[in-house]
Amino acid sequence: MTDYRKINNIAGWVVFLIATAVYVLTLEPTASFWDAGEFIACSYKLLVPHPPGAPFYLLMGRLFSMFASDVTQVAWWVNLLSALCSSGTVLFLFWTITILARKLLVKEGAVPTTGNIILVIGSGAVGALAYTFSDSAWFSAVEAEVYAMSSFFTAIVFWAILRWEAKVGEAHSDKWLILIAYLVGLSIGAHLLNLVTIPALGFIYYFRLYKPSFWGGVIAFAISALIVVAILWGIIPGLPSVAGWFEVLFVNDFGLPFSSGIIVFLVLFIAAIVFGIRYSIKNNIRVLNTALLGLVFVLIGYSSYLMIPIRSSYEPTIDENDPDDILTFVAYLKREQYGDRPLLYGPQYNAQPVAQEEGAPRYVKGKDKYIITGNKVEPVYDSKDKVLLPRIYSDQPGHIEAYKKWVNLREGQVPTFGQNLSFMLNYQLGFMYWRYFLWNFVGRESDVQNAGVLWFGKDDPNAPPRVLESEARNCFYLLPLLVGILGLIYQVRKNERDAFVVGLLFFFTGIAIALYLNQPPVEPRERDYTFAGSFYAFSIWIGLGVLGLADLLGRGLKNTTTRAAVATVACLAVPGIMAAEGWDDHDRSDRYQSVDSAKNLLDSCAPNAILFTNGDNDTFPLWYAQEVEGYRTDVRVAVLSYLNTDWYIDQMKQQSYLSDPWPLTLGEENYRQGTNDFLPYVERPQVTAGIDLDQYIALIKQNHPALQVQYGAGTTLLTMPTHNFFLNVDKEKVKEMGFVAKDYENEIVDRMQWTITKSLLEKKHLVMLDLLATNDWKRPVYFSTTVNSADYIGLSGYFQLEGLAYRVVPVRAGEDGPGLVNKEVMYENMMKKFMFRNFDNPDIFYDDNYYRFSANARDKFATLAVAYLEDGNEARAKELVDYCFEVLPLDTVPYDYYTPQFIPIYAALGEEEKAKELLELMAQGSQKALDYYFAKGALFDQEIQVNMVILQQLIGTAEELGMQDRALQLQQQFMQYLQRMRR
Repeated sequence: MTDYRKINNIAGWVVFLIATAVYVLTLEPTASFWDAGEFIACSYKLLVPHPPGAPFYLLMGRLFSMFASDVTQVAWWVNLLSALCSSGTVLFLFWTITILARKLLVKEGAVPTTGNIILVIGSGAVGALAYTFSDSAWFSAVEAEVYAMSSFFTAIVFWAILRWEAKVGEAHSDKWLILIAYLVGLSIGAHLLNLVTIPALGFIYYFRLYKPSFWGGVIAFAISALIVVAILWGIIPGLPSVAGWFEVLFVNDFGLPFSSGIIVFLVLFIAAIVFGIRYSIKNNIRVLNTALLGLVFVLIGYSSYLMIPIRSSYEPTIDENDPDDILTFVAYLKREQYGDRPLLYGPQYNAQPVAQEEGAPRYVKGKDKYIITGNKVEPVYDSKDKVLLPRIYSDQPGHIEAYKKWVNLREGQVPTFGQNLSFMLNYQLGFMYWRYFLWNFVGRESDVQNAGVLWFGKDDPNAPPRVLESEARNCFYLLPLLVGILGLIYQVRKNERDAFVVGLLFFFTGIAIALYLNQPPVEPRERDYTFAGSFYAFSIWIGLGVLGLADLLGRGLKNTTTRAAVATVACLAVPGIMAAEGWDDHDRSDRYQSVDSAKNLLDSCAPNAILFTNGDNDTFPLWYAQEVEGYRTDVRVAVLSYLNTDWYIDQMKQQSYLSDPWPLTLGEENYRQGTNDFLPYVERPQVTAGIDLDQYIALIKQNHPALQVQYGAGTTLLTMPTHNFFLNVDKEKVKEMGFVAKDYENEIVDRMQWTITKSLLEKKHLVMLDLLATNDWKRPVYFSTTVNSADYIGLSGYFQLEGLAYRVVPVRAGEDGPGLVNKEVMYENMMKKFMFRNFDNPDIFYDDNYYRFSANARDKFATLAVAYLEDGNEARAKELVDYCFEVLPLDTVPYDYYTPQFIPIYAALGEEEKAKELLELMAQGSQKALDYYFAKGALFDQEIQVNMVILQQLIGTAEELGMQDRALQLQQQFMQYLQRMRR
């Protein structure tokens, strides 16, 4: 027994060290795309990230960041937190599998034989290492995201309940339950996914202490579900909501100071818990005592959330939602800014509300009381428009088009229950769960968005190079899946109860989450990381597959030790092939371009600039660069979607490092939530031809009756009275400031005139107009070139390109083309300031996110080269083209949507052969890609459209080069593809 325990502990730590070494060697050295930049920045300075936050993760990230020798090392150390959490998951997975395997092989109290020890340790190693090298776990292990820590809590909680099961009947065995409660509380501060493990834990508790029966199982499940609901809704937002009610009552109604209601609530709540614990001890009610202690320790773990309002009260530079009082904190916890999705009953996508009802009031903290800014408005639908299982619910145009493809939905058709069910089974479960499951245990076609499963072998003569040569093209030859199924069958045969518990864990961390999320048919990226807990559960069965194989080998190999060794060695091929296939696409050890792209964007801006950005990948790397590395903190980054909120506008009006406050004239009363959230277009004949922007902003500030319109009962809105605006310009002042390119100084206008074609102005557009009116050209205003053109509010005719950003200037450019190009500034930026580290290294894997940014950079190189060609400066144009393909070579960065621009540039530079070679390369590649993606179906619409546009560009380019026959061939092929596209 002693030897087994020692071997089990040592083997577990060896597996842990293997996983740690793998993750450290493949760790990203800086901030990756998506949320990582935000989390690293918020960890480093304990800032407030997007709701519902991850305070315990941030506290641990801050601790790890303190080991960095300089600011450029902070990201690596925060990434290391994910690596160690992931290897910790592997460690507890190993011990979980060995506990379950030992129960299957060795009777309770018996001493395991040598063969049994080999099998138990082998099963733990195989299962744990299979999870180590699984696609989703490895992805989360090498970047600063919360999912690695969430998986760690899943693993340690499940291991702890198995330890409790083994200790039941001993003195103080309930301490394991208290530990689990504390771990659950801590996990809330990382991610809520860990809560779905509770039903599995509940059944372990039930099977161990009670004689199983059908109705007993139903009751056990109901109690487990009740615990989940109690934590998810009762504790996390519920207790702060009650505290908020007390606060409003005591401050607004009783006239007491701020926080008095919270203090009263805390005193009453703590007194109730103390009374309950004393009562349970006095009356020897063990279950009540354990439950109350569990609640206390959940709350102790959950207390990490106090960091959010505490840090918010100090007005940090990243302070999303500004949750510095109890009421805004509740809204933060409830993720109110993201809205709701119907789950079991609700309206479908084309249901029209018949009325609106006012919900709970919204409060803001005033001078001496909380002020109501309005009520939450909830749409009311007729009961005939509401259905069970509303899976086809989103009314976004892009989503509706996707619904049509998934369930053959006709225009305007009301979805049937069968169509809702079909969408759930085919898309939400099949495509958004089972596809990811098979990625991890069968294989993956490529890193292209919506890539399918690779079943047998990697060769495919029909696949384009972008797919066939992708490092993310991994094939496991079904080995992990088959061994996992073998382990499942073996456990079901030998111990149905444990198999049922692992099955519950598998279900609730995978399928149940997919059902709960009710995902729309279009996602901005793959979401496999959400289901890592389910893949963890399946890895238990992969480990137990060693026992299943040994059982099968028993007919030919009678020696138990030999049989155990053979089964273990054979099954080690599973993690072996997963490691060999997955290493190249999970190795991020030399990737820097996410941060380089952010710095390049910042360097596209003049000092003290204001930069409008779009989404996560456009913004979070910028936050990292500024907050962590202190890079270009004079540039004020403004996220357009956040500008629809009052708290973010308030932050723009504050100093931020070297960036001055925004020069806005709108007061808080003009943009407070519920005020001017949108301004509909209502034409006023007096200003149809145009309105002075200064005058319009002045009318907004006055809440002038000339702009008011009645909207519903008792509601008045301000309006946009015309589509046409103008702004007077002091030409001499602008010339003196010198920010207009010398080529265009004589074209500076006296008056800027533009048209906003939108049917309404959002709050963000109103704030942008105020900035434009009051800035008086003192601060440079830029738009990132990745911003959606719908948010340009008609200003694109006044854009001047200076790198990866457009500057607003009072010079009218043509409607076609890129607008003005400040050639000398842009040349200085792109050739001397921009960084493209390691994009020329063929040994480094870059996925679609990186290629989008490299494509944007290529486009700007081509634009600048064309501008120099038009000036007759061929030497500069050639220098730019050569440098572009030096830092972004075609053999490491595949051609993209913008690459055809270089073909006529090569021809203009006298390099016709290069032009023709590039044309042929792209023509053949696009045709192969189109044949492949058309065969795959409508899932690859985006890839089809991109390659169709490329092919169309090549037709015109071939004609320019005098290749009429080739142009005709391409035209014929294009028409054939167009017919297929229409079908």
